[in-house]
Amino acid sequence: MTTTPASEQIAGQVFDIQRMSIHDGPGIRTTVFLKGCPLRCLWCHNPEGRLPQPQLAFTPSLCIGCAYCFKHCPNAAHVMEEGKHVLLRDHCAACFACVEECYSNALEIVGKEMTVREVMAEVLKDRVFYEESGGGMTLSGGEPMAQFAFSKALLEAAKSQGVHTCVETSGFGPASNFLELVPLVDLLLFDYKETDPERHEAFAGFPNDGILANLRLIDAQGARTILRCPIIPTVNLREDHLQGIAAVQHSLKNCQGIHIVGYHPLGESKRERLGLKPEEIGARRFPDIRPEEIHAVVARLTQLGARNVEAS
Repeated sequence: MTTTPASEQIAGQVFDIQRMSIHDGPGIRTTVFLKGCPLRCLWCHNPEGRLPQPQLAFTPSLCIGCAYCFKHCPNAAHVMEEGKHVLLRDHCAACFACVEECYSNALEIVGKEMTVREVMAEVLKDRVFYEESGGGMTLSGGEPMAQFAFSKALLEAAKSQGVHTCVETSGFGPASNFLELVPLVDLLLFDYKETDPERHEAFAGFPNDGILANLRLIDAQGARTILRCPIIPTVNLREDHLQGIAAVQHSLKNCQGIHIVGYHPLGESKRERLGLKPEEIGARRFPDIRPEEIHAVVARLTQLGARNVEAS
């Protein structure tokens, strides 16, 4: 009888696994989204990754009126108001009894406990595409460092299978943890959100000094990185920030390029489905960024001597 290695039994919270991804590292990839993030970026694109525990998502437009949830919710959190199905979040205990037979997927659980073995079974389904395209597995979130033991075990499992590895990270976390991952990660997609430390704290919840220290530390250890720079109008679409991006890349020996990520309001609809009120979590709606603004950012960074700058 064969036994499962202990590392493959390590479990974590996953909120999505996207196969055939092409924007989360080189080639065709499988992106594993992990729950939990210490930062509180006001423009967060993945609010379902903020909390570490599973959450209940509700999309009223998908409800077909079968009344299953009304009958099975122990706390009467599902009610009709003016002929519409309403979820009373204050009554919900996140027992998820209402989800069990919601055939229309109006109610969904966001977040699932999975073992390393279960995740890798999904990742390895597309091994042939990784080999042909130079792709592999990317850990994203949330913040993968928030589930460090799980992330490390996943990366070890991928490397043992010869799968290329990427990690998308905010750079926030203990320096010792980043050092442990350097030998296991082929490419770190490292966020650089804001040059000014006070503005970084105002918009993301923490200053950026520790994040920059981690970036320089792993660079000194030979870690290959790409700077991923979200550009949000009224927040960091400024000349001094663009100069800061270029200066940081110039200071690094192993930075492979810069990816400019334009702001989009996708997080708004996700927050609504999760019942997260913007005023309660500090989220904001920012102006959409125009394609010509993104092109201008790429052009300006190139003027400043930045290498391999592209819109992501």
